Amino acid sequence: MENTTTIRSEIEKELKLGGYTFNSFGQATGLNRGIFSAMLNGNPPKPISVRQMDLITKALNYPEGWLYDLYVDECFYDGRPHWKRVKPFLIRCVEIGNLRCVEKVLSRLMEDLNHIPTIFALAEELYEEGKLQEAIPFYECVVENEKYQHSERLAISHYKLFVASIGQDLERNLEAVLRFIPYRNRLPENYHLDALLKLANIYFSLHQWKEVERYADELRNLATTVYKNEIQKRKNINKYRQLETERPLVVYYGQGYLLKGNALELQGMYEKAMEYIDGYADLGWFEGLDELGLEEVELLKLWAEANKLNLKVLMGEKGSLLSYVNFLKKNPLEVLPGLLTIVESAIKHKFSIDAVLSEFSEDIRVFNDSFSLDSGYYQLAPTVDRYADLHYKLAIYY
Repeated sequence: MENTTTIRSEIEKELKLGGYTFNSFGQATGLNRGIFSAMLNGNPPKPISVRQMDLITKALNYPEGWLYDLYVDECFYDGRPHWKRVKPFLIRCVEIGNLRCVEKVLSRLMEDLNHIPTIFALAEELYEEGKLQEAIPFYECVVENEKYQHSERLAISHYKLFVASIGQDLERNLEAVLRFIPYRNRLPENYHLDALLKLANIYFSLHQWKEVERYADELRNLATTVYKNEIQKRKNINKYRQLETERPLVVYYGQGYLLKGNALELQGMYEKAMEYIDGYADLGWFEGLDELGLEEVELLKLWAEANKLNLKVLMGEKGSLLSYVNFLKKNPLEVLPGLLTIVESAIKHKFSIDAVLSEFSEDIRVFNDSFSLDSGYYQLAPTVDRYADLHYKLAIYY
C-alpha cells in the first residue's frame, strides 16, 4: 500500500500548502466533506475514483493526469483489480494520451490471463463508439496475450488493428496487410467480408493484380455463401437477424466480380475480363435490398456499362469510342478513368484522339487546378495514381 499512502500524502501536502480545510477544499472540488475526509483519514481509507482524482487535480491547478502514475495502485486497492476504477482510469488515460499508465495497468492485469475477455470487451465498446484510436492499446494487449491462437477474439483484434493502420501510405498499408492476412479466415462472416474487400482494394492500389484476383475470388465465394445462408435464415422470420456489415451485402457480391474483372483488364486479358461484367451488371434480383442497397445496385450497373465500353475501346473497337465519350459526358466522375482508357487504346492501336482530348481539356485542367480528386465514390490514392498515369500516357501519345 506504499503508493496508496503516497497519493494521499501528496494530496495532504497540497492542502497544507494551500491553507485548505476539508470543508473549504470540499467546496473547491464539489466533493462532499465527509467523502473527502474518508478518502484521507478513513480506516481503511475510502478508495478514490478517477473522477474524484480529476476534480482534486483541477482544484489544485495541476495539469490533467497529475498523480496518475500513483493512481495505478488505487485500481488494485487491496491487491485485486477493481473494474469500477480500472475501466474509467484506462479510458481517461487513453483520452489524455498517457499510454505509460495504460501499459502499467494492463501489465498488472495480464498477471492473470482470465482478464483478457474483459480487456477485449472494453476495446469493442470503444470501437462501437467510434473511438478506434483509443481502442488500439487494448486490442494490442489481446493480440500479445491471447492464449488461444485460433480464437475469434484474437482474429477480431488483429482485424481492428488492421483497420486502424490503413491510410494513404501504401508501404504501411502493405505492412498492415501482411500482419493481418493469416487471421482473415478466422473472422466471423461480417468482418470477413469487410476484410476481403479492404485487402483487394489495398492490393489494387499497389498494382498487385494477382493478389487482387485472389481476394476478389475469396470475396465472391464468401458473399455467395453468405447470401444463400441469409435467404435460408429469412424463412424463419421469428429468429432472423440480419448480418451486420459495413456495406450492404450486395456490395461484397458485386465487388467480387468487379475487382476480378478490373484486375484481369489491367493485365491485358480483356476478353476474360468481359466475362465478369455480367456478374454485377444487373443485381436487381438480389433479395433483401434496402434503399442503400438499391443505390449500390444502380452504381454497380453504371460501372458495368462503363467497363463494357472501356473494354471495347481497349480492344480497339473505334466504333465504341463515340458511345464512350457520350457516356463520360453524362457521368463526370468517370471522366478521369475513362480518359486514361482512351489514351491507352490510342497508343496501342495507333489512332488519333485529338478531338476527344480537346473536348475534355477543361476537365483535365480542373483536375490539375483544384486537385479535388477525393470527391465522389473513388478513393483518393487510386485516383491520384490514375491522374499521374494519365499524364504519363498523354506524354507518350503526344
